[in-house]
Amino acid sequence: LEKAGPSGKAVLFDMSDGMLAVAKKRLDEAGASDQVEFKTGDMLSLPFNDDSFDVVLSTYSMCPLYDPAEGARELCRVTKPGGLIGVAHSTDPENPAVKWMADRVESLVWRIPSISLGCRSVSVLPPLKQAGCKIIFRKHLGIPLWPFIVFVAKKPTT
Repeated sequence: LEKAGPSGKAVLFDMSDGMLAVAKKRLDEAGASDQVEFKTGDMLSLPFNDDSFDVVLSTYSMCPLYDPAEGARELCRVTKPGGLIGVAHSTDPENPAVKWMADRVESLVWRIPSISLGCRSVSVLPPLKQAGCKIIFRKHLGIPLWPFIVFVAKKPTT
């Protein structure tokens, strides 16, 4: 909200009313909830008009989706031309041997939902690039078996 300025607005979007209630409580305690709208829904069908936001941020919301590419396209759809899309999600290890090991461990972990938390490796850069977005920042972070990628894409202006 600091970056949005006194007239700016943020929208917190989640599929869980409970998660939004936690966020609202924290923002209320910080005295910052007056510039925030809380919205529940499906990320594969965002309830916002095309070109609505200057900046869209998605943290670990792509990996549990049954169609992460569609989620990325939705983020792009609601971002204004020239706007920024920031994403962080699980990704595959870059080293083939480490990826092989990670795949074996993942096949076991996915049998225990409380450990996996429904998150898996996904790739959403291709649909954003197909939409003409330019990747202006990209970094792999985390431990070798379970890395994540953080990137910022800029939506084309034309």
